[in-house]
This record gives sequence, structure tokens and C-alpha cells, in this order.
Amino acid sequence: VQLQASGGGLVQPGGSLRLSCAASAFTFSYYVMAWFRQAPGKEREFVAGISGNSITTYYADSVKGRFTISRDNARNTVYLQMNSLKPEDTAVYYCAADASLTITTTVSRYDYWGQGTEVTVSS
Repeated sequence: VQLQASGGGLVQPGGSLRLSCAASAFTFSYYVMAWFRQAPGKEREFVAGISGNSITTYYADSVKGRFTISRDNARNTVYLQMNSLKPEDTAVYYCAADASLTITTTVSRYDYWGQGTEVTVSS
């Protein structure tokens, strides 16, 4: 199983980035996919999740209205569109996969993790 995250970088406050996470070696459409992030010295936190059929999404309050999660099951890829970025969004962003039917914010529930992609929001 492999989750390969990409798309991070340095962006100014108010800017946008789109993260991608390509999955392989498991039945992607059966899994809830999520993005988490971890800032230096802080615990990993849930950012957004999406159900296998894309019908249900769920966001952390801190990103609601600014970030959008989506997925393309034909391409085995999940995306995170991040707009109106703030310095407090600076973190390493991880994608994760969970075989459950419902979206959870609990780190330990996720079965597979990508390697992370770094996002820095700074002027």
C-alpha cells in the first residue's frame, strides 16, 4: 500500500495551493480518505475527510469555507484545495485512508498514511 502526497510549498498569506495524494495497492473507492496536518511542536490534527463515494465530506472548523476535499476514484487520487491560506495553516500535511464507512477525526483509526508534504504560509 502506498499513499504519495504532493503539492506542498511556500505561499503568501491569502494564496492557494492544491495538494494531491495518489494511492496504490488497495481498493481506493472503498476507503474514507482524509487529510491531517501537523505543525512543529503540535499534535497531528484532522483537516478534512471524504467518503468513498464522495457524497459526504467533513471539515475541521478552522478550515471550513477555505479548504475543499475531493477525490477521483478512477485516478485513485484525493485532493485538498486550500484557499485563503493563513500563517497558522503552516504544517506538514498527510493523507490517510480508513476502511470504515464513516469519516472519523481520530488519528488511530486510519489504516494507511502518506509521507507528508510541507506547506509554509509566510510573507
